This record gives sequence, C-alpha cells and structure tokens, in this order.
Amino acid sequence: MDYNFHFDVIWRNWDVLAYGAWLTVRISFISITLGLLVGIVLAGLQTSRWKLFTVPIAAYIEIIRNTPFLVQLFFIYFGLPSIGIQLTSEQAAVSAMVINLGAYATEIVRAGIESIHKEQIEAGLALGFSKIQVFRHVVLMPALKKVYPSLTSQFVLIMLGSSIISVISAEELTFQANYLQSRTFRSFEIYFAVTLIYLALSYLFRAVFKFIYSQTFNTRSQDVG
Repeated sequence: MDYNFHFDVIWRNWDVLAYGAWLTVRISFISITLGLLVGIVLAGLQTSRWKLFTVPIAAYIEIIRNTPFLVQLFFIYFGLPSIGIQLTSEQAAVSAMVINLGAYATEIVRAGIESIHKEQIEAGLALGFSKIQVFRHVVLMPALKKVYPSLTSQFVLIMLGSSIISVISAEELTFQANYLQSRTFRSFEIYFAVTLIYLALSYLFRAVFKFIYSQTFNTRSQDVG
C-alpha cells in the first residue's frame, strides 16, 4: 500500500469540523424537541378515537414512514418553492427532520399511552383531577417513562440521519467534511475523523438523555414515594 497518512489536515482544520459538529448538535436538538412535541400532541389526538383526527394522523404516519427521508427533504427544499414557500437550507432541514421524527415519535408515544390501564385513569378522575391533569400525570408521564428507551434510540438515529441534509448545503458536520475533502483530497483522514466525531456525538446524546431520565422520572418516583 503506497499511501502516506497526513492527519495534520485534521488539526489544521479542526475549527471547520467543530463548527459542523456544533451545527449538527443544534439542528438535532431543535428537531428532537419539536419532533417530540409533535409526537405527543398527535399521539394524544390519535388515542382519542375521533376520526376527524385519527384518519389524517394515520395517513401522515404511513406516508412519512414509507417514504425515504431524502425525498421528504427534497420535497420541502425544492418542491415547496414552487407554491411560494421558500425556506433556507437550515429551515428546510429542521422542518424535514421534525416531520420525519414526529411520525415515528407519534407511534412510539401512542404505544406508551395505550399501555396505561383504564383503571388508573378512572382512579385519577375519582380523586378529582381534571382531564388535563389526568392526561399529564396519570397517562403521559408514565407512558413516556415506558417508551423512553425507544424514543432516545430514535433521537440518536435522527441525529445521525442529519448527515443527509448536507445534500441541500446545510453546513453541518458531513457538509464540512465534504468541503474539506474537496480541498485537501485527504478522504481517509477526514472521514475517519468524522466517523469518530459522530461516534462521540452518539455517546454524548445518550449520556444527556440518560441524565434527563434520571432527573425527570427518578425524581418523580421519589416524590410519589
């Protein structure tokens, strides 16, 4: 093998990769927060059994889960301008990620809500809780606790999937890596470093979600106890 490794290209351009990693984290957390909110709202409406809500929500979930994320991204970034909706690359990226994650989060949260026994809901109402209080304390929080591992796995996947948004020039980590590779032609070194960065981001996200779990659900368990 006649190839000389030059990892100094990474040290010389660390600020470019750091900026890309920061943008990946920022876009991912915004998308995760909004996507989870979409999932919670739609899951609550879907379990209401009102066809006015359940049919459109079911259609939305089927369309998103059975079409490629890249096509969804292109539709938002290239398709919507045809009807007068112009978005920047970052806005289109966040919109696509929220819409995509929202469909998966809806199904995950719905499964958690449906696992709550009706007797618990009736007990909450009997104690004088309003329907909103029952949904929040008796249904939603226990449901989220049950499906939290599935949700966090989906969150990490959407972060890793953010690499796709580089195709619309959203300047996240993969975009910066492609830019450096085109200037230095050091593909092995650059993509090896980017692989390690994505791996580190995955562990970072899991650590953050684990901390959130301990602060949210373990604290509530102690309060109840």
